[in-house]
Amino acid sequence: MELDICFSPALYPFYRQKNDTVIVVDVFRASATLCAMLANGASAVISVADIEEAKRYKSRGYLVGAERNAQQCDFADFGNSPFDYTREKVAGKEVVFTTTNGTRAIDAAKKAKHLFVGTFSNIEALVQKTVEVAERVIILCAGWNNRASLEDTLFGGRFTEKLLEKIEASLESDAVKIALELWQSAKENPLDYLKNSEHYHRLIANGVENDAEYCLKENSVSVTPVYDKRSNKLIVSH
Repeated sequence: MELDICFSPALYPFYRQKNDTVIVVDVFRASATLCAMLANGASAVISVADIEEAKRYKSRGYLVGAERNAQQCDFADFGNSPFDYTREKVAGKEVVFTTTNGTRAIDAAKKAKHLFVGTFSNIEALVQKTVEVAERVIILCAGWNNRASLEDTLFGGRFTEKLLEKIEASLESDAVKIALELWQSAKENPLDYLKNSEHYHRLIANGVENDAEYCLKENSVSVTPVYDKRSNKLIVSH
């Protein structure tokens, strides 16, 4: 298997190949939030990149989660916290979701052969699913407004470490080497390591830094969100 890491959606066109399995990661917080929705029984998630499209879904009666710049949008039912999407609120329902970075990355990669959403909270299930189906894997970091982020790169290193426990993979990419070295520096206490990151400071500024600990906890859910091209929705991979 070949593995590479793309640090920003703006760089993705330079990585894209026909048979890629793309894993979109937005550690703070869209990936964990998407996993929480589906783990709590949402039937599907409609990921949209544009606020106006989310508003149109809201006018048609859909449940909508919407966030920009770490704050819940005023028209939305939910924001971008995994704690918003309880089983009582989302079980059996479709949820429309738009965020500052994560859903834009999903939109950029939706033509990939396989598109998964991953983070620390579903890493074991994600690695297993990747081993089952992938030939070439691109971890697509959502970053922040097309710029690289420490937390998403850190996940790339952890994913690489976990993958190598199961199979042999080609690690020729400099990006993978960078991510692995970053993870080795941070693995004793990832939360502490990320407290100096740009996005952690944004979480503090918006009073949602308590989400960070959840977003860095491994294997709190066992679902792998997969983009279904027939319905254009994210569903639980089986």
